[in-house]
Amino acid sequence: MRSLTTIILCLLSITALACKGTLLDHNFKKLASSEEVNLCEAYSGKVVLVVNTASKCGFTYQYEGLEKLNEEYGNEGLVVLGFPSNDFRGQEPGTEEEIQDFCRLTYGVKFPMFEKTTVKKNNAHPFYHGLADSAGGYPQWNFHKYLIGRDGELITDFSTRTKPYDDVIIGALEKALQENI
Repeated sequence: MRSLTTIILCLLSITALACKGTLLDHNFKKLASSEEVNLCEAYSGKVVLVVNTASKCGFTYQYEGLEKLNEEYGNEGLVVLGFPSNDFRGQEPGTEEEIQDFCRLTYGVKFPMFEKTTVKKNNAHPFYHGLADSAGGYPQWNFHKYLIGRDGELITDFSTRTKPYDDVIIGALEKALQENI
């Protein structure tokens, strides 16, 4: 009985260590898929850049820079996560299959993309409520970025106009990648 209790406590400890904090503890379906992913389980210990995206936006070109960031810093522990949203002037009107094809064929996007998600304050998905609570604000437009550290806590956020390779993003990203949990 004592061994069983020890094993159960060890398993609970491993689960607790795998996901520090609750910010990433949300389930999403992969884009154009029925496969569900728990962000905490999948990306625990990584530096995560969360971006609400849109295919018909003046900032859509940022997909290219986001993919480059994901490729360049991926081996160091970065993962970019895209969340298509139709919240701002209907700039993501397509089906998930159309969004996926557009991202892959036009910008070569390989970073994880998830189901269409509402990010605006009143109807935001609970994940975006948590991000907004931590950052002090909701996205005001497409391609708003939230940087989450290896510990699962928000580090900072960046406005739509801040391009993926802006010095402020690169500096924060590189600092976050150097930190261990």
